[in-house]
Amino acid sequence: MEWYEYPWKLVQNKIVRYPGGREIDRFRGIFPGEDDGRPEAWVGSDTRTSDAAEKGGPNDGCAECILPDGRRCYLFEVIDACPEQVLGKAHQEKNGGKLGVLVKLLDAQRQLGLQTHPTRDYAKAQFDSDYGKVESWYVLSKREDSAEPPYVLLGFKEGVTREDFARGFDDGDISAMENCCHKIPVEVGDTYFIEAGTPHAIGGGCFVAEVQEPSDITVGARKLREASPEEQLRHRDRLLGCYHYDGADYEENLKKYRIPPQTVRRGDWGKEQLLIGPGQTEYFSFTRLDLTGETELVRTGYPQVAIVLSGSGTLFCGGCELPLKQADELFFPNSCGALTVRAQEGEALSLLLCNPAGVSFTPEKYRP
Repeated sequence: MEWYEYPWKLVQNKIVRYPGGREIDRFRGIFPGEDDGRPEAWVGSDTRTSDAAEKGGPNDGCAECILPDGRRCYLFEVIDACPEQVLGKAHQEKNGGKLGVLVKLLDAQRQLGLQTHPTRDYAKAQFDSDYGKVESWYVLSKREDSAEPPYVLLGFKEGVTREDFARGFDDGDISAMENCCHKIPVEVGDTYFIEAGTPHAIGGGCFVAEVQEPSDITVGARKLREASPEEQLRHRDRLLGCYHYDGADYEENLKKYRIPPQTVRRGDWGKEQLLIGPGQTEYFSFTRLDLTGETELVRTGYPQVAIVLSGSGTLFCGGCELPLKQADELFFPNSCGALTVRAQEGEALSLLLCNPAGVSFTPEKYRP
């Protein structure tokens, strides 16, 4: 078999951004862990951070993979070398020569700044980007030593207008802008969908898996630190124009953004649940697979990024056995053959399986 017919393990990374990082360490079995200002891991990524050049690392944010022969290289390099084998024909027709999805682990020690992200049309017009930034969060754990119970700010309250939000922006009153949004306490296992244009902020103490469009464009809620009056005015117009002022009351907001899981298949081995799918967005999807026995993975016709959420076991492919443990990160090229996963005897094994645009969840593939 060729190297692209096997699954690959990915090299774990941590990205310099803002306060946090301890929970990524602990998830990976490193205790006590450290809040080292590296609060994000970009998993199976062929996307660069927006400030990669400033950091002095032109490939900052890009994941490395370990091929079956032991070679270590960037994921984008192997995609460029064999795009049809790694991505597949259907993927290339749908998504071009890029992976088309970005998966992260994100650990917020303190609340992140209020922000939103552009739609694809707005991103093209204002940022010359082919991607907007629709995203989603799956809550993996919560810090027990946070100043308050972990939460997210998500969605405008009912009746909030652009003028209300602009007033807070003009006054430099971040609290007033945050108060325009719903504050939602989170629980482990919650899934949230964040449409482009939706105001949001991850609260302190949240450790999440984030699946999103492959973009690093963030539109905050603050004035530029140093700019001429003309630059500030352009910034204000672009910022306020990126937010969508379609508020709702608390319960309607929850129905819109907190997504219940949907079981897509089950057996005596366990079950697989769709967490985010075509009902929310056409740009990506992901499932959670929980098993105590053995099952074949559903081959989607597209490449796939996986994270082992808990437990241990073995992945089988073409006579190859790949041991699995919590926090392992994997990439499944489209050319992989049949993939079978088995939980360690006496243990439960859970994986997050993340897909680019184009994957369907038809009864022919997924039978509850």
